[in-house]
Amino acid sequence: MPDERVQAAIDNWAPRFVSQGVDFNDFQRVTAQVEMWPEWLPAWVENGDMHAGLAREAEERGRARTAGEAWNRAALSYHFAKFVWMVDMDRYRDTADKAVAALREVHRLLDPTAERVEIPFEGKVMVANLRRPADGGRPPLVLLLPGLDSTKEEFWEWENVFLQRGLATLSLDGPGQGETGYTTRIHPSYEVAVSAALDHLHWDGAVGLAGVSLGGYYAPRAAAFEPRVRAAVGVSGAYNFGEVWDKRPSLTKETFQHHSGASSLDEAREKAFELSLEGVAERIQQPLLVITGKHDRLVFWEESKKIADEAPNSTWVLFEEGNHVCNNIPYKYRPLAADWLREQLA
Repeated sequence: MPDERVQAAIDNWAPRFVSQGVDFNDFQRVTAQVEMWPEWLPAWVENGDMHAGLAREAEERGRARTAGEAWNRAALSYHFAKFVWMVDMDRYRDTADKAVAALREVHRLLDPTAERVEIPFEGKVMVANLRRPADGGRPPLVLLLPGLDSTKEEFWEWENVFLQRGLATLSLDGPGQGETGYTTRIHPSYEVAVSAALDHLHWDGAVGLAGVSLGGYYAPRAAAFEPRVRAAVGVSGAYNFGEVWDKRPSLTKETFQHHSGASSLDEAREKAFELSLEGVAERIQQPLLVITGKHDRLVFWEESKKIADEAPNSTWVLFEEGNHVCNNIPYKYRPLAADWLREQLA
């Protein structure tokens, strides 16, 4: 019988794993053998190692596409091994590094034009992955903003949705996220990260934002203060991350405590209230698309609705059957977000 944390991870995030590219059979097999939360990371690392072995074998036989696809499954396994696993931070870091290395192999084999971008930020460095559509030219750029526990290593499939529509993507590990989170903490004023990225890139074309979960807070927040952003999409973002703190899963609270640098859950709760769009959403002049699902158990749909209600140029979409980030219906929310941004940035 799985313990509370294992069951919470399965209940809250199963559709996310599959929509991002984890094989459904892997998900069932790996989670079926995990009963205690400390077992979660080793089980998923073992799965990642299996796919890494398949990748190496395929490349030895000259099957580059098969190898690249296997490396992506490895990267996702490593990423989801540690995504909310705050048990042993040394093992967390080792596994995070394996996810980064695996995704580099994906890029080498499946998109060699992909670039690793290192962005100066407050005396440290933010890391991002830049990809361009195949037809080249000067495409619009969409910054893809992760949430509390997502990183650029999770975004290969999501990037492809935009690339197929002629949009370049920059998947950004901002403050407190992914590789950047090794040396930084969550920054409530995320617009400083977006501004630093745009200053570094000097992109010759229109720029949009798309954020998921906590990124659904970051994207509207950045748009309010960064005039170079022409349009933004927020998916399942909170108006104020602290307002329903007591109802959020323990794994989410522990993960926020770590990435915010809080010394206790009580301090983490205080910091969560700093992530607020009160007095900010009304400043968003750009077109803003707010998407969420009525069955979201992590960020209640009413929280996202507050953002749309206060932003003067917003479009509100509520999917009746959607869960958190609508990952149970990716074929609805992803094309909607990409098509809408393509139209706004044209």
